[in-house]
Amino acid sequence: MDKIKLYTFISFLVLGSISNAQPNSNSSNIFHQIQSLPVCGSVLYFAAHPDDENTRLISYLTNELHLRTGYLSLTRGDGGQNLIGNEQAEALGLIRTNELLQARKIDGAQQFFSRAFDFGFSKNPEETFQFWDKEKVLADAVWVIRNFQPDVIICRFPTTGEGGHGHHTASAIIAEEAFKAAADPKQFPEQLKYVSTWQAKRLLWNTFNFGGRNTTSPNQFKINVGEYNALLGKSYGEIAAESRSKHSSQAFGTAKNRDNQFEFFKTILGDAPKETLTDNVDITFNRFGNSSLQDLASSIVSNYDFKNPSKSVSALVNLYTQIEQNKAMSKVWQHEKLEQIKQLIIECSGLYMEAICTKQFAAIDDTLKVTTNLVNRSNEKIVYKNFFAAGANILQDSVLPLNQTVTSSNVLLVNKTTDLSQPYWLKEPRTLGMFVVNNQTLIGKAINNPALSVPVTLNINGTNFNFELPVQYKKVEPSKGEVYEPLYIVPPATANFSQEVFVTTAIKKEVSVTVKAFIKNASGTLELVLPAGWIADKNNEQFSLKNEGDEKVFKFTLQSTSNKITDSIFTIGATLVVNGNKYNNSFTEIKYDHIPYLILLNASAAKLATINLKNTSLNVGYIAGAGDKIPQLLKETGVKVTELNSAEFHKIDLKKYDAIITGVRAYNTDAHLKNIYPELMRYVESGGKLLVQYNTSMNLLTNEIGPFPFTISRDRVTDENSEVKFTNPKDSLLNFPNKITENDFLHWIQERGLYFPANLDKQYKTVISMHDKGESALDNSIIYCNYGKGKFVYTGLSFFRELPAGVPGAFRLFSNLMAKP
Repeated sequence: MDKIKLYTFISFLVLGSISNAQPNSNSSNIFHQIQSLPVCGSVLYFAAHPDDENTRLISYLTNELHLRTGYLSLTRGDGGQNLIGNEQAEALGLIRTNELLQARKIDGAQQFFSRAFDFGFSKNPEETFQFWDKEKVLADAVWVIRNFQPDVIICRFPTTGEGGHGHHTASAIIAEEAFKAAADPKQFPEQLKYVSTWQAKRLLWNTFNFGGRNTTSPNQFKINVGEYNALLGKSYGEIAAESRSKHSSQAFGTAKNRDNQFEFFKTILGDAPKETLTDNVDITFNRFGNSSLQDLASSIVSNYDFKNPSKSVSALVNLYTQIEQNKAMSKVWQHEKLEQIKQLIIECSGLYMEAICTKQFAAIDDTLKVTTNLVNRSNEKIVYKNFFAAGANILQDSVLPLNQTVTSSNVLLVNKTTDLSQPYWLKEPRTLGMFVVNNQTLIGKAINNPALSVPVTLNINGTNFNFELPVQYKKVEPSKGEVYEPLYIVPPATANFSQEVFVTTAIKKEVSVTVKAFIKNASGTLELVLPAGWIADKNNEQFSLKNEGDEKVFKFTLQSTSNKITDSIFTIGATLVVNGNKYNNSFTEIKYDHIPYLILLNASAAKLATINLKNTSLNVGYIAGAGDKIPQLLKETGVKVTELNSAEFHKIDLKKYDAIITGVRAYNTDAHLKNIYPELMRYVESGGKLLVQYNTSMNLLTNEIGPFPFTISRDRVTDENSEVKFTNPKDSLLNFPNKITENDFLHWIQERGLYFPANLDKQYKTVISMHDKGESALDNSIIYCNYGKGKFVYTGLSFFRELPAGVPGAFRLFSNLMAKP
C-alpha cells in the first residue's frame, strides 16, 4: 500500500497549484479569466476583521481591472457575535474564516490572515496592542506583502480613529509600518530565507461614508466601481452584495446596487494616483523586460473562440513554456502566471479531474480507498504520463480518449506521522491576543492544505503538466445531487465531555465522556486527567467499538478531597490509549449550508466550576435568541429550563414559570416577540420576573421591550477587569438570593458588557456602575423596574460569554437577576 502524499510547501502562495474537482466554466467565464492573462499588477486590501473588506472595490479590481487582488484580515473575527448558532471564540473564527473564503470565490480575490486573535471590541489601538503582540502582527503583515508583492496597498481604515474600533485603527497603523518594513532587509531578516524584500508603489486609505461618518471629499481621488460586466451578467455592486452576503454569522445579507458607485481614496504613503490606482506602475509583462510575452498573452485574448475554447490550448501551452523558461520574471509572478495558465488549459480543454473517496474521515493507522477520474471532453491530444498508482484502465503514454472516463483506484495507509486535520492556527494553545504558529510557511494562509493529494502528469501539446488533486469526500444527496466535502484526517477515536463546563455547588459531580470510533474494532482505554484536589470513583474505562461512527458514553463521579466548596474553575481532561498510542482529541462538527462541513479536533477537556450558589427561580422559560449556551448551563445548576416557542405563546401557561428569560439578541431575531409583548407584560404584572439579555441597536424588530420606554445604545465596557461599583448596595438584585461582592466580577472574559440601555424612563432603577479607562462611569448595564406584582430586568452584561467560561460570580449575579420578585 502507498503512503499518503502530504502537501509540503515553501510558501503559502503555492496553494494556487491545487486543481479543485469542480465543473468546468462556461465559455463566457473562461474568456473572463483569459482577459487577465496580459495583466501583471496586484493590489492588497488591508483591514482587521472578516466583513471589514470593501467587496464592491475588490470585485471591481479583480473583475474589471483584472488585477490580482488579495484581502489581508488581521483577525478571523473570533470575538464577534454569532447570529446563526452558539459557536463562539475559535469555533466562530473558523466559521468566519470560511465565510470569507466563500466570499472570495464570488469576487475572485485571495484571502490572507495574521496570527492576531480577535479578543473582542476595543476602543483604541493602545488597548488593542496590549493584547496583540504588535511586532508579530507587523511581521505577519510584512510576510504577506513580501509573498504577495502588491503594487498598491489599500487600507479600509485610517490611523486617526474614524474607524470607531481599536482593531480598525491598529490595522491602519500596522499597514503603514508594514509598507515601509517590507522593503527593508533589516526588518524580519529571517523571512528572507523564503522571500525577498518588496516596496509597494503607494499606500491609500479607502475613505468611507457609513456609520454616521463621512470621510470622503470631492477633492479625493475617486473611481466608479458600479460598472456592469456583460460577460458575467452582473454589475460589480451585484457581485459585491453576493460576496458580502456570505457573512451569514454576522447577518450581513445586503441588497444589490446596480448603478454607478464611487469609491474615494486618500494617499497615505507613496505618490498620489491621478488617473488610475496603478499610476506609474507597469502592470504588463513589459515590467519584466519581455514584450514578446505581452504580445503572446494579448493574442490569446484577441483570438479567443467563444464556440470552441479549446482552440486556445495550443497558444496557452506556448505561453506556458515561454514563461517557464523566462529568467527575468519575478518568482512570484512566474509562479502566478504558470498556475493561471494551467487552470485555463484545464478549462479550455474541458478536462475534468477529480480524486475522491467514499468516506469523510481517514483515521491514523487505517486505510483509505481513493479513486481518481479523468475525462477529456475536447479534441485536444492529452497523453497520460503518470497516473496515481497502478490499476488505471489506460496504459502509460496513451492518449486520453474523447469523452470517456479513465479511472484508477488505490488503497492508502494513513501513517502515524500524518498531521491531524486540526486548523493549523489552533494546534497550539493561544495567548490572550495571539495564535501560536511556529511554522513560518503557514503564516498568512487562510486554511490548511488539503489532507491528501493525488499526483497526475499529463502531456498536452508536447509539454508535461503536473497536477496535484486534493482528495475529496464525494456523496450524492437526493435533495442536492453531487456534493463534494473536505476529507479529514482524524485519530482512531475521540473523547468528548458532555459539557464544555460542568457546574457544581456540591463536593461531588457526575461527568460524562463520549468515546467515538473512526475505525472498525476500535478498542483501548479511556483515562481521566484530574486536577489536584479531585478524585474519581474510577480513573479509567475500557472501550471496544465495532463499527466506524459507533459511540459509547462513560460516566464518572468526581469528588473534591476538600469538604468545603469554594469558588474555583478547574480543568479536567481525557486521554485515549489505542494500540499503545495516546490521543487526547475531542471531535466537534460545524454544519451550515453556506460554508463547507468543518470539524475541530480540540484537546479533550472541560471546565469544572465549583460555585457557592443559591437559586430561587427553579423553573424558568427561555426564549432563544441568536444562539447561546445559557439554558444548558442553568440546568447544570439545578434549574429546570423549558425552551419556549414565541410563535405558540398563546398555548403556554406562563404562570407556572418563576421567571422568563430572553436570549441574546432575541429582539433582533425573533419577530414574534413584538406580537407577544402584551402577554409578557401581563405575566410580569401578575407577579412574574422577565429578564431580557442584550440586544443591538441595529435591526431591532420592536422598541417595545419593557413596561416603560428605553432605547438601546452603543454604550459598552470592553475591559473585563474594569472596576465595578455598587450604586445601590442594599438593592435586592445584589443581595438575594446571593450576596454580590466585588469578587463576583473577577475572572470575567473579553468584556463586561455591550449595547447598554439608554434614555431610561424614570421608573427604571440601576444598581452598579463601571467604565473603561479614561471614560465616564456607566450605570446602565443593569436596569430594572417593578411592574404590578412582578419585576422587569434588562441587562447588557455579557452573560453569554461569562457563563460558558464558568465564571462563578456571573452565575451568582444571573441567579439574582432571574430570582422571584
